[in-house]
Amino acid sequence: MKCRVNFEPPNIHHLNAAQGWLGLGNSIEADAELDQIAPELQHSQEVLEIRWQIHARHKQWEKCVEYANTLVESIPDHPMGWVHRSYALHELKRTREAFDALLPALARFPEDWLIQYNLACYCCRLKDFQRALNYLEQACKLGDARDIKAMALKDSDLLEVRNLLP
Repeated sequence: MKCRVNFEPPNIHHLNAAQGWLGLGNSIEADAELDQIAPELQHSQEVLEIRWQIHARHKQWEKCVEYANTLVESIPDHPMGWVHRSYALHELKRTREAFDALLPALARFPEDWLIQYNLACYCCRLKDFQRALNYLEQACKLGDARDIKAMALKDSDLLEVRNLLP
């Protein structure tokens, strides 16, 4: 994975403030803090992820796709860009595209349980239930099986396979 940027003052203060404002539910102030970060740091993983979160809170999924695409292009060895992009596509009701966009990440990040889990969700929505179960099984092998199963039981995307979970 590509190293994260070493933020120095005052940029680190703006980044921390943005995270704080986001945690308090104030995305306007969070966005304003991010705008004060130096231009050369605007495409850093940290800034892009917070911007993605801001727009996700407002269900601005097209904007989320844009930020996630930038993450994938600028930091392809970081799995969250891939996950964020597909999640936003899925929220836009473009689930086949979400699945197709996330599938290459499986080879890049074979140990990432969240990628397997999200692929399971997309397969289930696409009515490929056996494949969904296979991805869920793999996610459970890679992550905390108890937590993943508990999450899957509450996930509306996995409604059709809930009763088939081991």
